[in-house]
Amino acid sequence: MDYQDEYQIRQKKLAKIKELGINPYPAKFAKENLVIEIKSAKDGAKLKTAGRIMTLRLMGKLCFAHLQDFSGKAQIAVKADEVGPEQFKLFQEIFDMGDFIGCEGEVFTTHKGEKTLLVKKFEFLGKALRPLPEKWHGLKDKEMRYRQRYLDLVVNPAVKETFYKRQRTITAIREFLVSQAYTEVETPILQPIYGGTNARPFATQLNALKIDLYLRISNELYLKRLIVGGYEKIFEFSQDFRNEGIDATHNPEFLMMETMCAYTDYKQNMDLLEEMLEFVTKKVCGKVQIEYQGKKIDFARPWQKMSMAESIKKYTGVDLDKIGDDELKEKIKELKIELPKFSWGMAVAAIFEELCEDKFIQPTIIYDYPFETCGLAKPKANDPRFAERFELFINGWEVSNVYSELNDPQILKKYWQEQEKNLTQDAEAQRLDLDFLNALEIGMPPTSGIGIGVDRLVMLLTDSPSIRDVILFPFMKPRNEV
Repeated sequence: MDYQDEYQIRQKKLAKIKELGINPYPAKFAKENLVIEIKSAKDGAKLKTAGRIMTLRLMGKLCFAHLQDFSGKAQIAVKADEVGPEQFKLFQEIFDMGDFIGCEGEVFTTHKGEKTLLVKKFEFLGKALRPLPEKWHGLKDKEMRYRQRYLDLVVNPAVKETFYKRQRTITAIREFLVSQAYTEVETPILQPIYGGTNARPFATQLNALKIDLYLRISNELYLKRLIVGGYEKIFEFSQDFRNEGIDATHNPEFLMMETMCAYTDYKQNMDLLEEMLEFVTKKVCGKVQIEYQGKKIDFARPWQKMSMAESIKKYTGVDLDKIGDDELKEKIKELKIELPKFSWGMAVAAIFEELCEDKFIQPTIIYDYPFETCGLAKPKANDPRFAERFELFINGWEVSNVYSELNDPQILKKYWQEQEKNLTQDAEAQRLDLDFLNALEIGMPPTSGIGIGVDRLVMLLTDSPSIRDVILFPFMKPRNEV
């Protein structure tokens, strides 16, 4: 029997259920026990539970089935002597694997030692018209698992542990920040001017006002507005949207956690970030040493720290204090790094990205980035070529980004005006936000913010090779078939 034949048989069973006056999709069932309680209950215990039928074995006047709910899987037994011949016949005729059943009965132990619920009464709770994939050799195709996560969760229930850990990660971050007197806030997803980083936005329109809007690429500028307004320690879990490529560590919709703290700088946030992620890792994994794709990674403090200039010197031999623009141009050519337009800062950042980033497997803080690559950060007082910014790298990925936030409106306005000039050539250039400049002119105290890519952090803590493994419904290229 092939898939389509089974589908047609189930359609006929659905029609029969209706003819018998049974509602195939009732509104409720008074479930009192989790399925997994069958396994721990004493013989003779009375339970009332419900779930999806995952296996069916007919043995004359006895039927064994495995029932599954979110708590796990356990066995039930339906006997003609217990439910009556007519009910037993009904059970045989209308139930398939994948259907939902509500049942109550008593727990016993089979001769093979398996705890089982002997069903006294049952109710039909929902017809599955399509057979479960495991009947057709399981759901193993990665792309299909991502496209039909609902089937993935049914057939591969262990995948739920990844998403339980994701939620525990978010909860642990929140717990830590609240313990540090941070206040959780919410900022707009729809924004009239996108900003806070360099990225291509998704555009939409508000029909009521006939204006263009954008899905946020970052919540950073709104958090800073709140600092201007008098908040001092805030954070937000920010669903962000960037119209960019898709790969193992990028999804167009992703989750960031952003903080802002007044009267601090990026060096103070180094300590906070170390403490926070050590706490989160221990809370989620039970230890601070984890394994990711065969690599042992240790979140215990203190982490390795080096400036971008030091890392470039270490891994390429290029000494930024001794090399001029002409020599840097030659080095870029020698390393076969392509730049749309040469500048000192962009060349330095490109060398680091191409030749250094992948070296940082253990948690490593790289600080002092070229200022022209991060115009929202405060320039270093003793060397304005660089900005007070650091990034955390783990497994060669950027996991966190931190600034001493630029609060000089004149410097920021000049930076944004230059960015505006580049919009025709660079779709990721930043926009001039006059309202935010007005906020800075009202006055913002010294401030530093932490941004953490939650999805990448969860990948590490769950040993997941792709960002699609840690997002319940990752973006997939549409297909026509249902």
